[in-house]
Amino acid sequence: MSSRYGSGQAFERPSGRAGAEKLGPVVLMVSGGADSTALLVLAATGELDIDDGRGRARIARERLHVLHVNHQLRGADADADERFARKLSESLGIPVTVRRVDVTALAASAEWGDSNVENVAREVRYAAANHLANELCAEAGLPRSSARIVTAHTANDRTETFFMHAIKGSGTQGLSSIPRRRNRIVRPLLDMTHEQLCDLLRMRGVEWHEDATNADTHYLRNFVRHEIVPLARQRNPRLFESMASTCEILSDEDSYLTQVAARAYRALERRRANGLVALDAARLAATDVAIARRVVRMAVAKACPECRIEAGHVARVLQIVAAGTGSATLPSGVDVRVSYGALSIRAREAQGLGETSGWLEVPALAGVAGKSATIAAPGQVGELDLAAGTLSARLRELTVGSDPVAVARAHAREWEGFSVLLDAAACGVGQLGGRLWVSGLELGEVLCPLGMHGQSKKLSDLLIDAKVEASLRGAVPVVRSGVGGPVVWVAPLRADERARVTSATRVALELSWRPNE
Repeated sequence: MSSRYGSGQAFERPSGRAGAEKLGPVVLMVSGGADSTALLVLAATGELDIDDGRGRARIARERLHVLHVNHQLRGADADADERFARKLSESLGIPVTVRRVDVTALAASAEWGDSNVENVAREVRYAAANHLANELCAEAGLPRSSARIVTAHTANDRTETFFMHAIKGSGTQGLSSIPRRRNRIVRPLLDMTHEQLCDLLRMRGVEWHEDATNADTHYLRNFVRHEIVPLARQRNPRLFESMASTCEILSDEDSYLTQVAARAYRALERRRANGLVALDAARLAATDVAIARRVVRMAVAKACPECRIEAGHVARVLQIVAAGTGSATLPSGVDVRVSYGALSIRAREAQGLGETSGWLEVPALAGVAGKSATIAAPGQVGELDLAAGTLSARLRELTVGSDPVAVARAHAREWEGFSVLLDAAACGVGQLGGRLWVSGLELGEVLCPLGMHGQSKKLSDLLIDAKVEASLRGAVPVVRSGVGGPVVWVAPLRADERARVTSATRVALELSWRPNE
């Protein structure tokens, strides 16, 4: 294995991948400019490493498919680019698909919230490429993971992107610039410069189309390309090589930190539903800030994939997490707030549904245990209003001589499961009261359903067996002894066996659920 320190070359990675990756469709994103034209020529007549386990090799012609997206931004010039891409592809015997999208109108639409035209164009291109790759995989009967979407990004693009992110402000991920691969997207020309590709086309007598807007320094990339990079190359003629090495190092370090943050995220996540993610705010506040920033980004992406946040947004979220209370609004209307010890991140579709978590206070017993003559000596009632209804809790004394188990069964039958009697001590509540944590089901959470003699069952399976609609499962209240503590009741479906009333129970916890009409 060769080292890349000082060389800018990637570590060798083992091949030995599944055969499907050597057969999957290869979508070439061709605009008609010099770089993408060179990509098409090299894919059709030369060798490329598209990370399919074969290294640098020729690509079977039947795997290749060209995609050209006409953004309709430059009128006749854009149409000329489309004709050029189609003609060159056909001359090389490669099928071509053209997508025409009015990007200007799309960027101004309510769906995109008056977004930047460049950003919308990029999203449109990759969406079209993924759609085409999926179609081709379906036609060939191959898994989607076998496809490759190949772009013509060069060493120049990588350097320009680094400076762009540095100007706008970025963390390690942004400064690592353009990765060699991200999921199905591969960039086999990152070690070549734009000038080298132009020379290759000239030697082969292949023309290309120049985009006139590339000279407009109003756009940040063009400003970096024409103003900043030339000055930097005056100081370091080998700028592209040194920047490639720097970006590779940053990319590896970013990948490592992402793995660490992913483990932290799994430990911090308390709940996830459609458009909603809840994290343990206290533990997040105690997490190293370098990891906490990434955890916040992961949570926002899971709650609202289209939300694009910057460093300032992440800093604001961590600020309210540190304060233990507060709220903020992120792009795409994402609502972020800290309450009841949880950081809740809600996309638009998950907002306006009311609270789905909180502490249920359990007041102290009305009298001294052992002094009551009957069961009719309940304590005061504590209540928690949630999106789907109201939970209430109170303590009740079961006197000596009574049959606690029979009383609990009779109570459950009378209230048809909407109220239960549990052993207060087993629920972590004493005769002086306490509090219980209530929220939706957490990923992978289990309980020991009452009546199943200690056998465990996933909460998700319990809700499925109870025929609770998928859209309503997030609103089912789960009562626990504390944040991250054991489940005592899934209202109004089933109590946990470990919290049941026994013959030795003297103080019972009465939990009741009153759904909204």
